[in-house]
Amino acid sequence: MSTENGGEIMHSIEINNKERLKSANKIIRITIILNVLLTIFKLGIGYIGNSTAIIADGLHSASDMITSIGVIIGMFFATKPRDEKHQYGHEKAESIAGFLLAAILTLTGLNIGFSSIKMIFMHNYQVPHMYTAIIAFISILVKEYQFRITKSAAEKLNSNALMSDAWHHRSDALSSIAVLFGIVGAMMGYGFLDPLAGIIVSIIVVRIGITILLVALDELMDAAIDQEKMDTVKKEIEKIEGVKSVNEFRGRKHGSKAYVDIKICVDPLISVYMGHNIGEKAEKLILSKIDNAKEVIVHIDPCIGEKCYQNCKNTRE
Repeated sequence: MSTENGGEIMHSIEINNKERLKSANKIIRITIILNVLLTIFKLGIGYIGNSTAIIADGLHSASDMITSIGVIIGMFFATKPRDEKHQYGHEKAESIAGFLLAAILTLTGLNIGFSSIKMIFMHNYQVPHMYTAIIAFISILVKEYQFRITKSAAEKLNSNALMSDAWHHRSDALSSIAVLFGIVGAMMGYGFLDPLAGIIVSIIVVRIGITILLVALDELMDAAIDQEKMDTVKKEIEKIEGVKSVNEFRGRKHGSKAYVDIKICVDPLISVYMGHNIGEKAEKLILSKIDNAKEVIVHIDPCIGEKCYQNCKNTRE
């Protein structure tokens, strides 16, 4: 149902989208600069210092840089207002970006794993230099910092693409820990530990990539909103004066936003105006209780028929 404040709600959403993109870009710019520096140092020092694990970690940092750029592009399109061709908005562009970035992350992990396994079977071990361990330690600190600021922004903005980027940073931090142990072990005479660290990195990266991939698929396939949350909101709607029962209440994810449909039973003898007011109260309640709800469709049904009376908590006067 349309409401008098519908235009105000859409205007507010457009403003929020602009602020959302601005906040995301600020975080991503920081992470891109740090990733460029890490990539250069890791690849250069890994090559000079004979560390396969550091080189693999450098490629991981390079993929971080690429995915961060992808997040900016995805969020830019996602925040565009609805148009004639895309009447429900462009929010799914962000989910598509998250899906592609997760796929890249997974493939990067597999590539690191295969390369490391090949090295172990070929017994192609090289003893890395001390400074490769130093760069690995610095990488752990930098990547954990990137993870924390990006994850905080992702939770605040409800962005799966940004969350994908955050976990990409965490996977890099974890892989750098494995790399550090591998380098130290190789320097102590256990050469196989360097490529073994690469395999551990691979497993971490692939696992995180698949997890993010599944979340993005949920958003692209209009997965339902958390049922526990929906049940809680439904109970509050049933308390609204004039609501006899809630016949249907469902919601679906649409990128970072959500769409909600509800069917409410009311007394068939009240005026259309009164029925509209009841529906408007339900709409406002849903928008305030369900995070990132973009649009609510309220259908008002007259409370008539045996089935309706069985569902109704209240009885007609």
